[in-house]
Amino acid sequence: MTLAQRGRWITWLGLALLAGVYVRALAFTPVERFQGPAQKIFYLHVPAAWSAMLSMGLVGLGSILYLIVRDARFDRFAAASAEVGTAFSLVMLTTGPIWAKPIWGTWWTWDARLTLTLFLFFLFIGYLLLRGAVTEPGLRARYSAVLGICGLVLLPFIHLSVYLFRTLHPQPIVLKPSAPSLPGSMLVTLLASFAVFTLLYMGFVMQRYAVSLLREGQGGEGEGEGEGEHA
Repeated sequence: MTLAQRGRWITWLGLALLAGVYVRALAFTPVERFQGPAQKIFYLHVPAAWSAMLSMGLVGLGSILYLIVRDARFDRFAAASAEVGTAFSLVMLTTGPIWAKPIWGTWWTWDARLTLTLFLFFLFIGYLLLRGAVTEPGLRARYSAVLGICGLVLLPFIHLSVYLFRTLHPQPIVLKPSAPSLPGSMLVTLLASFAVFTLLYMGFVMQRYAVSLLREGQGGEGEGEGEGEHA
């Protein structure tokens, strides 16, 4: 089975599990007493935000490894992760305002967390535009790696922004030093959604990596190709 085929199987499994998670969220998870039914989008928005940050974190890690060992596989992985992260960022920035309108009374506010996540999306777009603009492989990989590392540096500021600045955005309810601020049934649904979105990330990245191999004429197996393409 090729890398692309494995990625498709993982993606279909993730989508099926995502449907199951949302059945649980809508039918079997209690309604939050202050936010009402609008809170249900939380089980899509928060995992999408997690996946976008995971994507950029791995773009940055792949970029660092590329600059150290100059192995093109790390550059391909970073590029695939950036493409997937762009999609997750778009989901994050779409679902967030849908939740915000009934809760805050506005679709958008320029507070620190929202502004930084928008900047993250622009970094993804800039990364992809840069890769499309530079045609020489080695130069493209090096320039992209620098931008990917900048995205990695941004991530802690996004997470800590609700502590460092006055903001409407809620503080973390799971990734924090103390215990999660959710009832057990809600926490189970949220963690299941985190797991499913991580699975989807894996499936999408495997497929995009396979596409990059095909574009370079190396086939779609993805098992050890590309060692010789060093910049």
